[in-house]
Amino acid sequence: MDQPTADTLTQAPPPDAARQREALRRMLLIRRFEEAAEEAYMRGAIHGTMHLSIGQEASAVGACLDLETGDYITSTHRGHGHCIAKGADVARMFAEFFGRETGYCRGRGGSMHIADIAGGNLGANGIVGGGLPIAAGAALAIRQQRRAAVVMCFFGDGAVNEGAFHEALNMAGLWKLPVIFVCENNKYGMSVSTERSMAVPRVAERARAYGMPGVRVDGNDLFAVHQAAGAAIARARAGGGPSLIEAETYRLRGHSRSDRNRYRSKEEIEHWRGLDPIPRLERAMRDAGVLDAAGIAALRAEVEAEIAAAIAFAEGSPVPDPGEVTRDVYEGGIAA
Repeated sequence: MDQPTADTLTQAPPPDAARQREALRRMLLIRRFEEAAEEAYMRGAIHGTMHLSIGQEASAVGACLDLETGDYITSTHRGHGHCIAKGADVARMFAEFFGRETGYCRGRGGSMHIADIAGGNLGANGIVGGGLPIAAGAALAIRQQRRAAVVMCFFGDGAVNEGAFHEALNMAGLWKLPVIFVCENNKYGMSVSTERSMAVPRVAERARAYGMPGVRVDGNDLFAVHQAAGAAIARARAGGGPSLIEAETYRLRGHSRSDRNRYRSKEEIEHWRGLDPIPRLERAMRDAGVLDAAGIAALRAEVEAEIAAAIAFAEGSPVPDPGEVTRDVYEGGIAA
C-alpha cells in the first residue's frame, strides 16, 4: 500500500485503548448488522434491494472516529456502515429496513435513504455522487454560521467521474470549506473496474487540481484511516479547508443483492478476504495488549445481543398507517 506523500496531512495520533475498543465494537456492529440484514432479506422480511459494505468497515469507522456530535456526514447507497459509525441506533435502522413506523424515516426510506439529522447524518443517497454537493452546501452553511463543525463526505470510486465530484471539490477548495471528502475505493463501480474507468490510477491525485491535500491510505487498516481522517478533521476545524482521502478497500459481497459477481475472480475475492479489516484490528489489539481473546469474545457477544434486541424491536414495531401515505409528500411547497 502506498504511503501518504508530501501533499498530505500531518498524521493524527493513534486512538487510545478505550477508543480502539469502541472502534472494534462499531466495526463488529456494522458487520453483524449487515449479515443479519442479508439474512432477513433472504427470508423475505426486507423488500427492495440493499448494498452491503462487508469488508469496508475500517474506512467508515476510522473516518468517523474523531467526529463530534455537532459534525455531519453525507453517505451513499452503500451507507449502513457510515450510519452506524456516526452513532446511529441499529434498532431504528432495522425498523427502517422492515418498513416500520419506528424507523429513522418512519419506514419510508429503507436501506438506501436513511437519514438521522439529529445525529448529524444528512442522509444516504441513491444517486451516485449525490452526497458531494450536499456536503459542500452543508460546509458552506457551517462557515456562514461561524461554527466549528465539519462535514465528512463519503462516496465511492464510481462517483469520481461524475460532474458533481469535480464541482463540489472545486467549490470547497475555492472557498476553503470545512469538508473532508472520503473516497472508499473498492475497485469497482458496479461491475466496471477502476482500471477501465479512470485515466489516472489514484483518486487522491485529483486533489491537486482543487488546491487541497490528497492522501491514499490502506482503507482496511483502521489506524491508517484514522490518522489521515483525524488530521483532515483537525485541519478543517481550524479553518484550513478541505481534504481528499482515498481509502483503498474492497467489498466482499456483490454490488447489490442481485449481483451474481461474475466479473471478479474467486482468487481476487479470497485475496481481499485475507485483508479483512476486523481480524486485522483484533490481531493488532491482541499484539499490543489492548484486548485479549476473552475481551474480544465478550465484545462479540455484546454485539450479538444488541443485534438480536434490535431485530426484536423492529419486528415488534407497528407498520405505517396507510391513511398517512401522503403525510410527508410535498407538492408546490405545501404538504399534501
